[in-house]
Amino acid sequence: MRPPGAQGGAAVGDPAVPDAPTPAARAVEYARLMRMHRPIGAFLLLWPTLWALWIAAEGMPPAAILAVFALGVWVMRAAGCVINDYADRHLDPQVERTRDRPLAKGTVRPREALVLFAVLMLAALGLVLTLNRETIALAFAATVLAVVYPFLKRVTHLPQVWLGVAFGWGIPMGFAAVTGTVPAVGWVLLLANVLWAVAYDTMYAMADRPDDIRAGSRSTAILFGAADRTMIGVFQVAALAVLAAVGWRLGFGLPWHLGLAAAACLGVYQQRLIRERDRNDCFRAFMNNNWLGGAVFLGLVAEYVLRSP
Repeated sequence: MRPPGAQGGAAVGDPAVPDAPTPAARAVEYARLMRMHRPIGAFLLLWPTLWALWIAAEGMPPAAILAVFALGVWVMRAAGCVINDYADRHLDPQVERTRDRPLAKGTVRPREALVLFAVLMLAALGLVLTLNRETIALAFAATVLAVVYPFLKRVTHLPQVWLGVAFGWGIPMGFAAVTGTVPAVGWVLLLANVLWAVAYDTMYAMADRPDDIRAGSRSTAILFGAADRTMIGVFQVAALAVLAAVGWRLGFGLPWHLGLAAAACLGVYQQRLIRERDRNDCFRAFMNNNWLGGAVFLGLVAEYVLRSP
């Protein structure tokens, strides 16, 4: 039997969809599904992509390439949110922080979410087709990474590792777009991003840990248990160490290291925020990683500006 107020087309077990809202209200729900009101994820995608573009170009990259990647980051992040919420539409109602998401509360149908995802992926394809063949080939891997990630929390406690690869895939793509190849330093930079992502996404998962345990979802926060803060610290230090190694390999000087020092200070601040494992403070610590990624980028930009004749 169809739940009261539900419209046709919803699969059995999917949240009921209220009677038809106005077009403006539906547009708002689509925007919320794409997480337009919370841009933190886009910034966490953007910073490592900008690191790669600046290193590959040894300074400011070509404007056309920069524009494609900047737009692509926002489109792919939106697509990732849509497919993530589609995969989690039965889990999200059980988690305090996510129970008001459009698919969880039924204001967007699962079928509509899939159509929106397809539209966003076509937009991303249109952007990447303006780049070279090497970048286009890497873009197909990016699609696989984005689609598979939401389902991993059902089979492994390490979805954060996959997320780090997915969120850092703009690194090899950036190198390929600028230089036509991905040098060893590009893959090392990707490793740094994976380590960083495991740290910040474990903070994110700490905020949801009690709900995730009840819902049967998995994460590094659950895996690490009481050692969560220690493991986050290990991954933070490892990420900064790899970034320092990248700087050493490229002959970077004081500006780069000042950027890493600022990032290290932010890491210490994040550790203070999560010390009591309060749900809201863990989420604040996660959000603070936007500034950490930006600090690294500013150090990189300063490095190349001061190198200019």
